[in-house]
Amino acid sequence: MTITGHSASERTIGIAEFIRAIDGLPSDPPMVRPGAWYRTQKEHWLGWLHDYEGPGAYGRAIGRSRDARFAYNHIVCPGMLLWLGEAAGVEPERVAAARAAAEGLPTQMHQAAAIRRHVPWSVVYAALFG
Repeated sequence: MTITGHSASERTIGIAEFIRAIDGLPSDPPMVRPGAWYRTQKEHWLGWLHDYEGPGAYGRAIGRSRDARFAYNHIVCPGMLLWLGEAAGVEPERVAAARAAAEGLPTQMHQAAAIRRHVPWSVVYAALFG
């Protein structure tokens, strides 16, 4: 397994397969989030991916075929990334380091990037599909 980049043993995971993998994970406890349409990060992931080929709630560009790796690398919500790592069974020390690295950063984009430096797609891939 590699820490960053694309492992030679990884295969491309389509969005439908990614959805099935996430759907099989345990949910986080529901919370009311002011202004949010979701109550759990699992629900957030599934909703975000449901119409991934269309604009969805986030106005995505349409007409492009994207895979799970691309989707993971374009999430800006730190909570989604941390939940996925935890629920998928990524080593708790790695998830804790990711959480600590994101703490106090000025934007969600900065926080998400810091999390992905500790929990890159190759690690999530191994936890979900390895």
